[in-house]
Amino acid sequence: MEDRHGHAISYLRVSITDRCNERCAYCMPGELHEWLPREGILTFEETQRIIRIGAELGVSKLRITGGEPLTRRGVLDLVRALPAIPGIRDIGISTNGTLLARETESGVTMAAALRQAGVQSINISLDTLDRHFYSQITGRDFHAAVLAGIDAAIDASFEQIKLNAVLMRGRNEDQLQPLIEFAAERKLILRFIELMPVSTTEVLSDENFMSILHARRLIESHYGSLIPEPSFRTNGPATYYQIPGRDQRIGFIGAMTNLHFCESCNKLRLTCDGKLRPCLGSALEFDIMKPLRAGASDDDLRQFFLDVVDRKPQQHDFRDNYQPGRKMIAIGG
Repeated sequence: MEDRHGHAISYLRVSITDRCNERCAYCMPGELHEWLPREGILTFEETQRIIRIGAELGVSKLRITGGEPLTRRGVLDLVRALPAIPGIRDIGISTNGTLLARETESGVTMAAALRQAGVQSINISLDTLDRHFYSQITGRDFHAAVLAGIDAAIDASFEQIKLNAVLMRGRNEDQLQPLIEFAAERKLILRFIELMPVSTTEVLSDENFMSILHARRLIESHYGSLIPEPSFRTNGPATYYQIPGRDQRIGFIGAMTNLHFCESCNKLRLTCDGKLRPCLGSALEFDIMKPLRAGASDDDLRQFFLDVVDRKPQQHDFRDNYQPGRKMIAIGG
């Protein structure tokens, strides 16, 4: 699949639930949230069918997201079915990490079970190493559980583990160096991510927003000039640098300040309630659940995919007074 702007689509991010056990301010601000009813969520069989159709059209990479995907019952059953879909070569999962160390029915950790099921890479959110600020940011005192989850992921021997830290002025500016050292000790990739106005536009206030340029300056004031690594790529839009004098790589994701952010975009998003979204930073979304449940043929669904790809914008709308239609938790990370 290729859109009218030359983006070759090979990556599908699949949200399997809007539920989460945390309340991060940039994803689901406030405690009150009306969860989607069970019948309003794609079944795993429906999700697998949509993935299969996407794979027939060139999707080779999947990332399972939420909400928090590990809160959905039976998630391992879904994951175990994905490697058997022809064309799927890369399976990842994004998680807040709080449930990775939990023991499963088979007696291994959730991290180990995911790895055994075929997950190759895992992204874990970690905005701070300060327990107090972690509780403030997420609304929950799960910091110890996340650290245990990271250790469980390391023990599970994923091909790649990435830590994601959202940049927040006045909250984790002093955590950049501790996070870098934490990642270095564990030989993990760390990425710093700019806030985006996905859930609420208020996150972009001067009090909250920290650019990747500001973060990089803070880091370089301690470590020296970072060494660009333009040839290193992962599935996302991060730009990577090496810490001088170390075999350590960190990344920056700057949707707001990187004017070339969308040039290499290769993804679509499938929400848990059956909407195909061609761009995170656009209100465009198209209901594939409706034709699916109305008896659409595989050919019908293939054409649906192609029509959505054809509507993919050249770049996101975050810089143009973007008004979020729904919170990040309902879109998928």
